[in-house]
Amino acid sequence: MRAIEMVTAGGDLLELSRESTPEVFDGAVLPMGSLGVFTHLTLDLVPAFTLRQSVYLDLPPESMSQDVVAAALDDAYSVSLFHSWTGSIDQIWVKQQFDLPREDRWHGAHLAESSVHPLPSMPPHHCTDQSGEPGPSYERLPHFRMQFTPSSGDEIQSEYFVAREDLVSAMTAVLPLAERIRPLLHVSEVRTVAADQLWLSPAYERDSACIHFTWKRLPEKVEALLPQIEAALTPFSPRPHWGKVSTIAPEVVTSLYPRLGDFQTLRDRLDPDRTFANDYVDQFLGA
Repeated sequence: MRAIEMVTAGGDLLELSRESTPEVFDGAVLPMGSLGVFTHLTLDLVPAFTLRQSVYLDLPPESMSQDVVAAALDDAYSVSLFHSWTGSIDQIWVKQQFDLPREDRWHGAHLAESSVHPLPSMPPHHCTDQSGEPGPSYERLPHFRMQFTPSSGDEIQSEYFVAREDLVSAMTAVLPLAERIRPLLHVSEVRTVAADQLWLSPAYERDSACIHFTWKRLPEKVEALLPQIEAALTPFSPRPHWGKVSTIAPEVVTSLYPRLGDFQTLRDRLDPDRTFANDYVDQFLGA
């Protein structure tokens, strides 16, 4: 995001941008709806480009070292790992530049012979092309075709951002809970996010690996299990995804955001009467 036009609680039209207001702009990009009503956004774009997608299967447990997993995630434009907490990786979705050779193996996993869905019970034609055929990036970067429901649709999601170098250790810490996780799980995904400077971003100043859970719609059982997963992840300072289900205490979450005080100052300046307050943001960002 490069610039924001917004209507403040007082009805004023305000523009913030990377160039004109650099001292606060990074605090306004991810504001949890508590600064005002965004009316226009200016985005940085890149020229259109071509990718191809391939899926590799069955990265064995003996390959689950930090070095191998890091290399598997590093060696393409975008990579996602899908698994079900057995100690191995079931599927590796690789989105790479079309002019690079298409490998038969990806760091120990073998090329899928036909299209697959991350959830084995779902039809693979819901997913984007996995044949290796080059295509526009907007048709290869998503996992799912626009005309179909992504994932299972009827689900609960949780996701935790940890430091990228801690990924395998964090997954290893959660693995003893596998027998409790699997009956509630559709699938887990691992993806990576580059560090940024956005004050409330879960990737703030930390190259991150995201440990994601797509849960079956069993809210009471999921809510009972999450504290145990979060306890296992505690040594790795997990930042939960703001829009997904977590039970980590607000004071623990907010302690992981060094610029929270600066954000509160910006919020109080733009919305002194807390017109845009609600229980959720007050709980996490202070009333």
